[in-house]
Amino acid sequence: MASQHSVDAPYDDTEHNPHASASRWRHQESSSYRRHAGHAREHSHGHARDPVSAETTTTGDLAQFLNASRIEPTGDTSGSGNHQPITVTAVQSGEPEEGGEAGDGEPPLDGKEIVCGPLLNYRRMDQDRWYGSVLVVAKGGGKDILYQPFLVLRRAGEAAAMLAQTGANGTGSTHADIDTAAGDRGTQFEAQRLYSDPRNTFWAFDIDVPIEAREIKYEYEIRDVRYSRDHKPRINSFFVPAADESMRVMFHSCNGFSVGTDEDAFSGAPLWRDVLRKHARAPFHVMLGGGDQIYNDGIRINGPLRKWTDIRNPKKRAEFPFPESLRAECDDYYLKNYIRWYNSSPFALVNGQIPQVNIWDDHDIIDGFGSYVDNFMRCDVFRGIGGTAHKYYLLFQHHLPPPPSTYTSDHLDANGDTPGPDPNQLVNTFVADPKLGTQYIRGTKPGPYVAEHSLSIYTRLGARMAMLGIDARTERTRRQVNYPETYRLIFERLGRELGEAVSSGRPIKHLILLLGIPIAYPRLTWLENILRSPIIGPVKFLNRRFGVGGGLFNQFDGSVDLLDDLDDHYTAKTHKVERKDLVEGLQQIAAKFSVRITILGGDVHLAAVGRFYSNPKLRLPVENDCRYMVNVVSSAIVNKPPPQAVANLLARRNKIHHLDNRTDETLLDFFNKDPGESSKTADRNHCTMPSRNFAMLTENSPNGVASSTNGETSADGELNGAQLFIGKDGHSEMHQGEVHAGTEHKSASEAHGRGNDGSLDIRINVEIDQHSAEGQTEAYGLSVPILHYDNRPLTPGSRPVT
Repeated sequence: MASQHSVDAPYDDTEHNPHASASRWRHQESSSYRRHAGHAREHSHGHARDPVSAETTTTGDLAQFLNASRIEPTGDTSGSGNHQPITVTAVQSGEPEEGGEAGDGEPPLDGKEIVCGPLLNYRRMDQDRWYGSVLVVAKGGGKDILYQPFLVLRRAGEAAAMLAQTGANGTGSTHADIDTAAGDRGTQFEAQRLYSDPRNTFWAFDIDVPIEAREIKYEYEIRDVRYSRDHKPRINSFFVPAADESMRVMFHSCNGFSVGTDEDAFSGAPLWRDVLRKHARAPFHVMLGGGDQIYNDGIRINGPLRKWTDIRNPKKRAEFPFPESLRAECDDYYLKNYIRWYNSSPFALVNGQIPQVNIWDDHDIIDGFGSYVDNFMRCDVFRGIGGTAHKYYLLFQHHLPPPPSTYTSDHLDANGDTPGPDPNQLVNTFVADPKLGTQYIRGTKPGPYVAEHSLSIYTRLGARMAMLGIDARTERTRRQVNYPETYRLIFERLGRELGEAVSSGRPIKHLILLLGIPIAYPRLTWLENILRSPIIGPVKFLNRRFGVGGGLFNQFDGSVDLLDDLDDHYTAKTHKVERKDLVEGLQQIAAKFSVRITILGGDVHLAAVGRFYSNPKLRLPVENDCRYMVNVVSSAIVNKPPPQAVANLLARRNKIHHLDNRTDETLLDFFNKDPGESSKTADRNHCTMPSRNFAMLTENSPNGVASSTNGETSADGELNGAQLFIGKDGHSEMHQGEVHAGTEHKSASEAHGRGNDGSLDIRINVEIDQHSAEGQTEAYGLSVPILHYDNRPLTPGSRPVT
């Protein structure tokens, strides 16, 4: 990946740019800096650099740490169109052609050159079948089809045997294997065209396989095509869990660099190599992306929004139009940035072999989208890039057709609304009919700034686990995360799915809630109060008139820069009521179905573990406590961490908070040591870790043979020894699974996921040395017990879940 040299030096390099700030807390550099940098680039390169280089972002450490300024067919075909994959058996072998980068001996435009992919997604499990999809992006296209590819899928064998034979190197198979192993010549799937214009064609393959008594490895390849990058495996593999087992889960967030980061100083994205190593030892069945799967912030630095960003006056900036010409440039930026990042090693080695399920966050659009002031968020430029980013979010991250067209200020009716598809965007362009799988929970109305419906996700993760991913960006404003109607839909769906699971005799024991932002996390109300106080007014006036305090104010709406970061968090004052209602709704779901809820959240560029739990005065063991929910905070897998001082500041703010009179919350002292021999935190800080990381979650299957457990369960469902923890608060170990939490816990060892008590082993893998290209990590672990709730009313007179 690109690093910064000469005129592309880091933004605090005053030798190269005399206008650079000496402060590393700056969210954005001054307009003088950007004019100087742009002038230098023009003289150095003759033109603006591509939107993929390291210089495309420049978020200050505190701001990026807070980081909030920031369909397949089913049995029920309603709303799914007439799409069906074509299945043919006994496919004949055909060696794929090999192709190099375009431009050097340019190959013919025949639709066979793959510029991105294959990308593998997981969708759902239904009636003993596993459903997923594979996406490839071909060069060239338009209304007419140049070439329609096909995919060959083959059962490679039982996972245990395959791992023993090959060592599960995670890099794909040889071509000979796919035709000869076990005599299986494979099943052919025909591609479905999602979108095509003269630049590229998006092809999706909807695949499905049976779920068997044992874990099975599958291999797939796309025949007769050329790949633009040699490192992408031509044959990829994935694993489907046994029918009576839950999935092994990998979780990540913040998969990219903020503007201005020296990528070489962080060795690029090496933690994906560690993901591959762990996948080789015990394959992940699914990879959950918690938002910011790509960073598109560079669109405002050396992309098509540079001219707009350079406007000093916020009012003029808000009035700037978004005509078709600018939309086309922004569309091209998002497309190229996605192709570049999703095709870059080592991430590209992973995204075709571990099935993905994603939600999005602000950087998938632009830093802080949704959390600036309302009248500015409604400006043409934000509406325009919101629609364009959503288009490619659907294509790359969900393998879904996009809307026929996106917002421009040229195509509006008298009321300022879009009257229908824009014909200018449909010239020589194909867009497939809309389709959604049953895993989606579609919002009832479009978002306020992205004129599309939110798409939350519910899907089963094997025998006893399920996940709910809430789309908390499409409907977001500075004062709301989601519409009340969306929460009603989500809880109705949860109740129906969990109830049907109980009726089927296969109840869900662990529900994973996927959020873009942590929800059990230290508050920074004191900082909010300062930034909203009257003393900021005179400084803001001086900034508008004379540029005083330029780094304190963002370049979009002229507001105090960190406020959009703070307003983005669930713990912000503006989201206090909504947050409380969401957590209490989850408590009622946990109580009604005796399901343990564990929350995954990213965004903040450090690792931590928060917990909600019953007030110790209630003397309720965690094993019987429906309020006990762990919030695994895992971020970032690629982006740089905040300074040590920020992590230590948050640790000092780790108080015991009271959500209500029955629910407390705080961070767990999880980090008994710094990773390796490093010194990343103060001696007193054991709850926040400013180092890149990713998480993994594995059920201790009740079908397994225990290597060690987190406690012995008696016949009545009570954990022996639970009374030892009764009355403890969140600054103490609250159950057996928290004892020795950190590097000494069994979840941090090879015994991870090998117990049999039904608990959930959680491990956060923390980078040891940012300068190592191999991405070695140190493991920190804890376990979450299953919930034995006796169906007592949660609170006297509590309202039912709706």
